[in-house]
Amino acid sequence: MNFSELSGIKQWGLMLGGAALLTVALYFTYFKSQRNANASSQQALTAKLEENAQLEPYVSKLAEIDRQVASLQQQLEIEKRIVPDEKEVDGFMKMLDAEALKSGIELRRYTAQPSAAKEFYTEVPFEVELDGPYYSMLNFFDHVAKLERIVNVSNLLVANVKKGSDAKAKHTYQYAPNESVVATCLATTFFSHDVQPAVLTPAAAKGRVR
Repeated sequence: MNFSELSGIKQWGLMLGGAALLTVALYFTYFKSQRNANASSQQALTAKLEENAQLEPYVSKLAEIDRQVASLQQQLEIEKRIVPDEKEVDGFMKMLDAEALKSGIELRRYTAQPSAAKEFYTEVPFEVELDGPYYSMLNFFDHVAKLERIVNVSNLLVANVKKGSDAKAKHTYQYAPNESVVATCLATTFFSHDVQPAVLTPAAAKGRVR
């Protein structure tokens, strides 16, 4: 018997039965798996919300922590400029050369002296020879004293350009007419370190003469 030969009520019955079977099939295949996926997603969302709730008290402190970290980094950079963490000897010499040029004096010689390793830093001294006008010499040492990087000046000897040996100058130069004094001193710079460094000796570091 064909479907078309059935009465209207039977046709509707078969259609409703087929729809019911299709609904049951969909429920046990697509809808049930979708519901399980939704339940899993809901559990994950609930867990994430609980985690966020636990971290919520720290959100207000995050900005303050960031400010503290930035402040510490800034302090570290300043300390590195004051006491570098590497033996930047060339940088030290260039710094003194620049101050000598600004002050209008001649910085003639650097001679490395034995360095001294301390617990957290190393002292690196150089014997320095310079000449120029008297007040320009005063300006130079004043500028060095105000440098951001620590430089200690000691054993300062000053003499007339005609008697440079009185200041223990090792060489005589062709001085300009306005130059009146010759000076030698010990300029000591400092380097920080984490481990005990090798001692720098005059034999290991050649003196620079200009």
